[in-house]
Amino acid sequence: MRPSATLPNDEPLPFAKASAPAQRMPIGLSLRGEAVAQFDALLHELNPDAVRVDPERVQNLCVWLASLPPQAAHDVLDRRLRRMEQLRTMLEDADWDADEAIRVRLRKLFAYIDQDNDLIPDREPLLGLLDDVLLIELAWPAFVTEAEDYRDFCAYRNEEHPHGNGDEQRQAWIRDRLAEIALWQHHLRVNDSHYAYSGHSEQSFHIGG
Repeated sequence: MRPSATLPNDEPLPFAKASAPAQRMPIGLSLRGEAVAQFDALLHELNPDAVRVDPERVQNLCVWLASLPPQAAHDVLDRRLRRMEQLRTMLEDADWDADEAIRVRLRKLFAYIDQDNDLIPDREPLLGLLDDVLLIELAWPAFVTEAEDYRDFCAYRNEEHPHGNGDEQRQAWIRDRLAEIALWQHHLRVNDSHYAYSGHSEQSFHIGG
């Protein structure tokens, strides 16, 4: 019920731009074409509108991350992994009624994230989590509306402490948020009416007798 962001962070990964010539991979790391194709297929199960993933773009992304100062590189990963944990919390929250199609896609996302030997093995220093955060970022538009609604619901639940079970809490959240919207629209109409042209008064205003 609040504005949604189409990316999990304000600064997108430098991936969705047109591919540049492939750069040399960090020593000891290689990408298998079959693994990239499987990653791309999973991504498009999660978000059919996502950009296509190819070895060249992933390779250039690895080079970019490896070129960052260590703290900056870890920040890139950590900010996106926090979004992942928010999605996991949403799926496990008994008070939230996510659509079953969303739940199926989330389970597929978690299944990939939780395996160690994926597109880039997790054992690889720093780069081992890059494919995980890339999947989170490119799949995010498929989950963003649900995730932002859930975050707003959690804020409401923490602030207002609604009574009842999950269904009753969600109904209270929806009812109160709709009331807020109605009040906001009323204020807009009132404010607009102050500027409305009301025509000439029937009697002129005179000073003195």
